[in-house]
Amino acid sequence: MTETHLLPIRTAALLFPALALLMFVPTAIVLYRRHGIMTRWRVLSLYGGVYYALSAFCMTVVPLPSASLDVCAAYPSFAEPQFTPGVAFADIWKEADHRVTFGALVLHNSAVWQSVFNLILLMPLGAFVRIHFRRGPVAATAAGLTASLFFELTQYTGLWGVYACPYRLFAVDDLIVNTAGAAIGWAAVASLSRTLPDLDGLDDRALTLTGVPFGRRLLALLLDLQGVALLTATSVVIAYFAVGGDSLLWVPPAVFALWFVVVPWWSGATPGKHVLLLKLVTADGGRPGPGRLALRAFALCPPLLVVWLAVGTLLPGSLVPAPTLIDIAHEIGYRDVVDALAADPVTGLVLLSAATAAPALAAAYARAIRRHPEGLGLHEILSGVRNKALPHTRARRAPSCPPHGDLVTPRPVLVTVRQMSE
Repeated sequence: MTETHLLPIRTAALLFPALALLMFVPTAIVLYRRHGIMTRWRVLSLYGGVYYALSAFCMTVVPLPSASLDVCAAYPSFAEPQFTPGVAFADIWKEADHRVTFGALVLHNSAVWQSVFNLILLMPLGAFVRIHFRRGPVAATAAGLTASLFFELTQYTGLWGVYACPYRLFAVDDLIVNTAGAAIGWAAVASLSRTLPDLDGLDDRALTLTGVPFGRRLLALLLDLQGVALLTATSVVIAYFAVGGDSLLWVPPAVFALWFVVVPWWSGATPGKHVLLLKLVTADGGRPGPGRLALRAFALCPPLLVVWLAVGTLLPGSLVPAPTLIDIAHEIGYRDVVDALAADPVTGLVLLSAATAAPALAAAYARAIRRHPEGLGLHEILSGVRNKALPHTRARRAPSCPPHGDLVTPRPVLVTVRQMSE
């Protein structure tokens, strides 16, 4: 493999971790809302598709011209798109120098290998459409045409305006070959698609065993935590200009009570749980009153504080205003922090222990919930308030009762007219 092909692959490998981190929370929300659960097989399949898409995109744009290069002067022939089909055959004959030999026409012909590369480029896309989405050849062909058109337009527009002129040629032959590659990729994995298990079936099986997944509840809690942090910061600023800085201590507990007591009492769930299609109910499925919700919120304070500190320790400068040593060091300087800890080692030891123990305490609390026979946390045990999963968008049949304490709304069962008559 030449350096020309290795560079895009290395570029995609460097960009993928950051892209995967940025898209994790939105991806988790979409998967939980659509499938009710986020199994590792679906995540592996989805992220594999994302990594392939990023690699294919890098293949079409990398290497990039240097900033000092005059692209318009260097590639004047690329300014006009090539709309005539079949030009690739003329290029192959030209590269062969009009010699009819296997080496000239195939083995040493760069135009042939360019066409082969274009054919292979979107074959994984066709396979992904068949295996992950379980769609037919029309969908795979349409996906190949759409992806190829996007790549060609990216090249023709000079990376969507980054460069004044295109540095690669828009060719209709590439559209045809790329689209054919996607269709061939769909057909090539026929036996593999029959062997691999259906992802929807794996989702249903996992939901039957786990009830409301722990990750779904945790993500809702983290969304609530971020929402409380944002609302608290906004309310503090508004209250400061409205009533002054002497009466701001009531803002954080008021926002906390509004978020975890008033809103669930009025709407049935916190905003984070609404996003994840969860609802707060009592053990018998009823709607909890304000007393139970207040007890739940009070019991949530210690673990929420631990999570707050843990997130602030791992992600200093994030939306969670956790007082960590890293943040303090950025504010007053590393040397001052060292001097202060040396002057008062007891305080320094307490601060250091709190900063380092917060992630461990958060992990211990999460492990305790996972190990509970019914998957309940202390705040759920004391208040009697639990999570109930609302029907996700792909709900197809009613699962059996889960062995855990989380409640699941039965999914609708479709009954045909013929079945009713029987």
